[in-house]
Amino acid sequence: MSPGTTPSRRPARRLPATLAGATAGALVVGLAAMPAHAESGTHGPIGTVARTVGDAHFEPGPCPRTADPIPDLARARCGTLTVPEKRSEAQGPKEPMGYGGHDGRTITLAVAIMPAESSRPAPDPIVWLAGGPGDDAVSEIPMALAGNLNRDRDVIFMSQRGTYSADPELTCPNIDRFNARALGLVSNAPSTGRLHVEATRACRDRVDAKGADRSTYNDIESSADYDALRKTLGVKKWNVFGISYGTHLALNYMRLHPKGIRSVGIDGVLPPSIAGGAVTWKAAREGFDGLFKACEKQPACNTRYPNLKATFLRLVSELEANPITTTVTVPVHPEPVKVVLDGGNLVAWLTSATHVAAGVPRSIDELAHGDPQRIAEQLAGGKYSPQAIGRVAHGLVYGVFCSQWTPYESRADIIRGGRRAFPSFPRSMLANAPQLAWLHDDCRAWDVPPAPPSVRDVTRSDIPTLALSGGFDAQTAPSNGAYVARTLSRSTAVTVPYVAHVVFADSRCAQTITTSFFARPTAPDTGCLAGLQPPRFEIAP
Repeated sequence: MSPGTTPSRRPARRLPATLAGATAGALVVGLAAMPAHAESGTHGPIGTVARTVGDAHFEPGPCPRTADPIPDLARARCGTLTVPEKRSEAQGPKEPMGYGGHDGRTITLAVAIMPAESSRPAPDPIVWLAGGPGDDAVSEIPMALAGNLNRDRDVIFMSQRGTYSADPELTCPNIDRFNARALGLVSNAPSTGRLHVEATRACRDRVDAKGADRSTYNDIESSADYDALRKTLGVKKWNVFGISYGTHLALNYMRLHPKGIRSVGIDGVLPPSIAGGAVTWKAAREGFDGLFKACEKQPACNTRYPNLKATFLRLVSELEANPITTTVTVPVHPEPVKVVLDGGNLVAWLTSATHVAAGVPRSIDELAHGDPQRIAEQLAGGKYSPQAIGRVAHGLVYGVFCSQWTPYESRADIIRGGRRAFPSFPRSMLANAPQLAWLHDDCRAWDVPPAPPSVRDVTRSDIPTLALSGGFDAQTAPSNGAYVARTLSRSTAVTVPYVAHVVFADSRCAQTITTSFFARPTAPDTGCLAGLQPPRFEIAP
């Protein structure tokens, strides 16, 4: 979820294998089933007809390039959506224009539609909003299909502006490579911050060299892109499912363009109204506490690793004052990798390691007894993984953070949030919230104007909404689901225990709840929650 780290967010998105990716109300009745083409208004399956609506144009065509092979794309219907990079606020219904845009500059977004498994699919498809910011929706197709999201409905994936399969793509591999090398630096040293900002400036120059307008990569334009996609596909009603940062975008999308949305699922909730460093500290505390409590309640874990939370907090302070330096071997890297394990890196590790919770108590205990290797190997394995290099669209990352977050949250706000969550942490750590290191410095270098203050408005809606959270989620606070549900009058907030960020990716129960919600938003099936068990924590000899 950060310009300074590989977003998991990513995030959203699933993490590398070495690290892993309340309230309820009455809901409206879903639409009756009908042939899939009838609701779309086309003469064939969704995505097979070229169409121009206003300044947007959809064109069927080949499926996009992907960083990794996705065999399922062989049965997808694909194409592109062409939209203006910057929409004119002055445009009104009396001024229809071609899809060339107001200043002539357009961007192209890849679209892939995975057909439903059912022979009689429901008429309202699901559109998938990827994590990040900066992840490519097309790359998340395997996650969606593994969770049976397309059982009864077509699922539509569109690359958000700037992402890997869009044109232009605004990835910055130099930032990813710096994040890997930075494991060998002291996290919170001013010299590290200066190098961090240098990498950001190089990314900015790369984006500028492509002619991209940095100020147009944000939720407001992306929301309009999805509204344009629905219209150009001829879809009257669809459902929205967003993960991680995709929940942030979904909440703004349903606020700005509610027409045509039947229901919304959000998983790993990041509310735009409170997004920033302070809530990231809060998320870390809630996710850590969930894991520590699970160990405490498991007799074998609590006996072998007593006072795990206190041990972790002590180690953070000790390592921030006196870091440990070690080297580890990473399979994809030819030479040993230097890792400085300080307080900042230890917190960053646990923020992601809740995805592999079973081994966390043992790793912390080994560190407490002078052995940092397991933690250092996991940190390096994640940063040096091929999946961590060149995949994230940092042009979109900074576009969102620097126009929608930093103008509305000061460094002092972040420090106060860190102090509330972790009173024992040294002050040197608190301005650099997990996943958001050197954020204000980076945003000064990125230099985009603030988005309108309304982008931080609470989303108020009666669109049926499912808000999913994970009890071990240290990236987006589990309590965020209940927070957004307060102003969504037809919402169900569910916390899936013992699961980390983006529960749909890791929990069969969460997948069941999600598919049942889209089938019947009046009554999602949450019965599986009662049988969930905590992980069996590793017990060292």
